Amino acid sequence: HPPKMMFTKSLMSSFFAFMSLLALAMSIPVQKRDVFVPPIISPNQGTVWYAGQEQEVTWDTENAPADITNSEGIIYLVVDNLIDFNYELASGFNILDGSVQVVAPNVATGTYAIVCKFLNSSLSTHYVY
Repeated sequence: HPPKMMFTKSLMSSFFAFMSLLALAMSIPVQKRDVFVPPIISPNQGTVWYAGQEQEVTWDTENAPADITNSEGIIYLVVDNLIDFNYELASGFNILDGSVQVVAPNVATGTYAIVCKFLNSSLSTHYVY
């Protein structure tokens, strides 16, 4: 079997707090922004991805603001609690689409996370896998 990645909740709280603080520190309000941070639907706890297989990342767009300044999104893999910019899983997609297809990277079997960066705000959403 190819390497697999399994979704868990063990690091979710601390990583979300870290990313929120990082995003807050990096945000400089140059202009009025709309903030839309949709909740991730999948992957979720218990989801397993196998290297090389196409997977779908989905999020809820129900409460999106009517007018979004920047609707572009990007998804990175998190390795050892750090965003690994070498593993860009998706970019340039419209966050109002509610989903994007990614290919599971070929990494050692273990627990990882993804960071979904929605560029209309300085906040990010992630789930640990």
